[in-house]
Amino acid sequence: MSTPHPPIMRREPFERFVLSLPAATLVRQWRDDSVAKVGGRGFCLLDRDPGEVWLKVSDMAYDLLTELEGIRPAPYFARAGWVAISHPSPLSEDEIKSYIVEAHRLVAAKLTRKLRAELGLG
Repeated sequence: MSTPHPPIMRREPFERFVLSLPAATLVRQWRDDSVAKVGGRGFCLLDRDPGEVWLKVSDMAYDLLTELEGIRPAPYFARAGWVAISHPSPLSEDEIKSYIVEAHRLVAAKLTRKLRAELGLG
C-alpha cells in the first residue's frame, strides 16, 4: 500500500502556502510545475500534482537530507543545492513547510540589498 501524499505535495495547498511567504510569486513552468520565486529567483517547486517538492537547502541540510529514504538530489538543480522530497520521505508536513520557509530565506538572502529593500524583505 502506498503512502498518501501530504497536502503540501498537492498543487492548491502548495501554491497557497508559498504565496503566503513575503514577496513570493508563482509561475507555471516546464511541464506545468508550480514554481515559487522571490525576486525572480526560484526557491521551490512542486513537480507534478500530486508530486515531489523540490527546494533549495543549505549545504549541511543537503548532505543530511539526501541520506534519507524518499529524498534525493533534485534533477538538474542538485549542483545548486536543491533536493527533491517525495511522499515516502520521513519528513512531516510541518517539516517540509519549514524547509520551504528556509529555502525562501536562503534565496532572498542572495538578492541584492536594493532588490530586497524594493521587495520589503529588509
